[in-house]
Amino acid sequence: MKLHDAPLDLAQIVEALRASRGIAHKRDIDEVMQALHLGAPVMHRGHTIAVGDDCAAIADGDGYLLFAIEGFINEFVAQQPWFAGYCGVMVNVSDIYAMGGRPVAVVDALWSRGGDAARPVLEGLAEGARVYGVPLVGGHSNRRNDREQLSVSIVGRASRLLTSFDARAGHHLVAAIDLRGRFQEPYAYWNASSGAPAERLRADLELLPSIAEDGLSPAAKDISMAGVVGTALMLLECSGKGAVIDLDAIPRPEGVDFLRWLTAFPSYGFLLSVGDDALAEVLARFGARGIACAAIGRIDDSRQVRLSMQGHQLPFWDFTEEALIGCGPGPAAQSGQSGGN
Repeated sequence: MKLHDAPLDLAQIVEALRASRGIAHKRDIDEVMQALHLGAPVMHRGHTIAVGDDCAAIADGDGYLLFAIEGFINEFVAQQPWFAGYCGVMVNVSDIYAMGGRPVAVVDALWSRGGDAARPVLEGLAEGARVYGVPLVGGHSNRRNDREQLSVSIVGRASRLLTSFDARAGHHLVAAIDLRGRFQEPYAYWNASSGAPAERLRADLELLPSIAEDGLSPAAKDISMAGVVGTALMLLECSGKGAVIDLDAIPRPEGVDFLRWLTAFPSYGFLLSVGDDALAEVLARFGARGIACAAIGRIDDSRQVRLSMQGHQLPFWDFTEEALIGCGPGPAAQSGQSGGN
C-alpha cells in the first residue's frame, strides 16, 4: 500500500517530509552558498544585506530596494508552458509582498526553440503581468536553444521590511493560505490565482505591506516548494529560532490528501511571526478577505523544530546539528547569514 493510500501517523509524516523533493531542493542551497563564499552578510555602501531572504533588501533612501529572481525546472516549462510563464510573474510578486514591499517591474530570460515554441510561455508571462499589474519591461531571449527554459527577475520597494531574520521567541507562527483553488495537476501546485479576479488578487497581497507598515509583524516568508513545514524551517533557521508546529492547525482545503497538502506550493501562502497583542488583528485582516489564517505553532529559542498532531509530538529538525539552507547561526554558517528561497 502506498503512503498516500493509508492513514498517516506522525512518524510517517516526519519521514516523508524529510525525504520530500521540496526540502531536498532547499538543502542544495547550503552547498551553493558555501561555494559562493556567502557565509557572512554582504556589505553595500555601509549597509548590511542579509542573504537568504525572499528578496535582497538594499537600503535606498527612505526605504529598501527589493530584488529577486526565480528560475523554473525544465520539466515544468515543457509540460505547463503557459502556466510556467504566468508563474514567472506570480511567484516573484509573492516574494516582494512577503518582504512587506510592492512590486515595480519584472524582466525575463527565455531560451527557446524557433517558430512558435515559446509562444505559450510568452502569453503566460503577459497574462501574469496584466493580472498582477506589474509591467514586463525587458529581458533576454535566445530562440536557438534545444528547449524552452525560463527565469524571471523582479524589483520592488518597501518602506518597512518583513524579513526571514526577525522571527521572535514567544510569537505565534501564523499561516495564511488562499484555499479557493485547485491542484495544477499533476504537480503539487495549489493554483488559487489563474482565473481569479485580478483586483481581488492584488488587494489580497496588499495585506502584507499593510501588516508590515502597521507594525503587526516583524517577519514573514512566502510558502515555497518546500511546503508549509519546509518554509517554516527556512524562516526559523534564518532567525536562529525553533518552534513546535501543530499540523492539525494548518489551514487546508476539504478532501485533499494531507501529505500532498503539506508538500504543496500555494499560489498565495505566507508564514508570519506575530505577537500575542497583534494576533487577533492579523487573523481578522486575512479573514476579512476570505483567506484562511491560523496560528499553527509557537516560536522559541530552542533552534529545534518539533511537529505535533492529534496529541502526539515528535522531533523534526535540530539546527544545532543540521543546517537546511545554511543561514543563521547553524552548523554550516556559525555566525553568517546565507541561503535563499
